[in-house]
Amino acid sequence: MHGFPYDIRGYDDAVDIINAAGFRTIVPYLRGYGPTRFLSSATIRSGQQAALGQDLLELMDALRIGKALVAGYDWGGRAACVVSALWPERVHGLVSCTGYNIQDLTNAARPSAPEQEARQWYQYYFHTERGRNGLIQNRDALAKLLWKMWSPSWAFDDATFERSASAFDNDDFVDVVVHSYMHRTGSIAGDPNYAFLETQLATQPRIDVPTIVLHGADDGIGPVKNSENHGQYFTGPYERRVIPGVGHNVPQEAPRAFAEAVLQLCRTASA
Repeated sequence: MHGFPYDIRGYDDAVDIINAAGFRTIVPYLRGYGPTRFLSSATIRSGQQAALGQDLLELMDALRIGKALVAGYDWGGRAACVVSALWPERVHGLVSCTGYNIQDLTNAARPSAPEQEARQWYQYYFHTERGRNGLIQNRDALAKLLWKMWSPSWAFDDATFERSASAFDNDDFVDVVVHSYMHRTGSIAGDPNYAFLETQLATQPRIDVPTIVLHGADDGIGPVKNSENHGQYFTGPYERRVIPGVGHNVPQEAPRAFAEAVLQLCRTASA
């Protein structure tokens, strides 16, 4: 699963490698991106972590997938971690970029180090009406700026960005994004339909499925030191790999490293 502000195109090269090895891949858009649509106008356009995890679980149910390897980064890595933690019987293994991605909402009001707060400027921007309007009016320019800041060593071209940027034209994109960033700081209520799941996630549940964590050494939003102690959240087989010369968008910047992690866990599950 992809993250913000990215889309499914980030997996194209990694998917080719995984498919060539004989494994099936499914790369869904997250809610609010691409062709996704809400079935009811009354549904809260929530971007909270429980909603993303529930979406992934329901996708597996709809496709009649009893058990799968789940993998992702940013929002998508969070969805993968949520399903792995709450429904481990549905997961063969997990590839999670930047580590344990379940938000600690119990301590949402606890500040991070000033350097990290500065990196998260866009999140606080989205808490304001000015920021919401900025996302509406300048979403492509804003997204491209974040790509550059978060992956300083990735020399992507305009065509690469534009292939993903079309996914941000979804009518619900702004609402979902703003809700996601306001919810994680406790600044807005979540969808009550996910209250029970959020209660479970507030305990910071451990993940016991086989896991490989990938972290780009040049990640500009989540420095590599952030995941150094994340092994405590994983109680099953666990490995952490730091990838030199790679930023935040690991699958697109290092498709072979990402695919190799997926294939390693797939082959272990198939043995």
